[in-house]
Amino acid sequence: MKDLSIVIPCYNEEESIQILFEKIKENVQKLKLSYEVIFVDDGSTDQSQIRQIELYQKYPDNIKLIQFRKNSGKAAALAAGFREAEGKLIITMDADLQDDPAEIKNLIAKINEGYDLVSGWKKKRHDPISKTLPSKIFNFVVSKLSGIKIHDFNCGLKIYRREVVETLVVYGEMHRYLPVLAHWQGFKISEIPVQHHPRQYGKSKYGFARFVKGFLDLLTVLFLNRYAKRPLHFFGTIGIILGILGLFINVYIVSLWFRFGNIQNRHPLLSLGILLMIISIQFISTGLLGEMFVKMYLTDESKFPLKKTFGTNKIIK
Repeated sequence: MKDLSIVIPCYNEEESIQILFEKIKENVQKLKLSYEVIFVDDGSTDQSQIRQIELYQKYPDNIKLIQFRKNSGKAAALAAGFREAEGKLIITMDADLQDDPAEIKNLIAKINEGYDLVSGWKKKRHDPISKTLPSKIFNFVVSKLSGIKIHDFNCGLKIYRREVVETLVVYGEMHRYLPVLAHWQGFKISEIPVQHHPRQYGKSKYGFARFVKGFLDLLTVLFLNRYAKRPLHFFGTIGIILGILGLFINVYIVSLWFRFGNIQNRHPLLSLGILLMIISIQFISTGLLGEMFVKMYLTDESKFPLKKTFGTNKIIK
């Protein structure tokens, strides 16, 4: 088993890959740790895969390559890298040279204080305001809703103990919420400020749409954490509330009929009462169906469209 695994999702970063590896090698060798670097190529369309193969041929003992046939997203890349990682500690970082490998020693020092996951905090960012402002809003909202007091959920530079990555299920866009998921499973979380460099090559692969997806995924995370194993509690509560409102309305309509022989032109109110009762039944039924699916639920996290692998010990189907 290696001391350290470094998982690097990569998408169209041909100019950065070799520079990044040399910097990683230089910093890790100073620490005298055994290590592996796992490049997970997320369907790059430039020369990134060729640059990775060149590095693998030169350093086969320290490099693993996983290459997706098409772009599948950062969460899928991290999940594949986590499955292949052999290190006692696992570090993730981006391939664009904005994350500094010199921070590896600081991350290791912090996690050795007794934490299970340490996240980087890009306290001084070298990005345009079109990225930094939405990011601050996003991080503030996530921190408040999740109850985790860290400043930068989007930072790709993180370190995990092995048991953390073996526990987490990463899919969709959930890579932003790994500290949240780990915290809710009882792991100790911390963060440290890290150096953030301006992008040297290429352009950012993320647009404003990632924040919209991020907030939708936050709702998913909150829902799954609280109600994944008891969906009837969520849907049933809403259904009961709506059913009680509908029942009160219908009782009122019936009382009008008995008092006046008609409903005093309350037809819209009658329609609302009936509608609420129907929706109530639908919500409760949805909750019951959810309970059935929970019993049959099986997460299959392994079906990524791989092109090929190099130097891996496991086959990802």
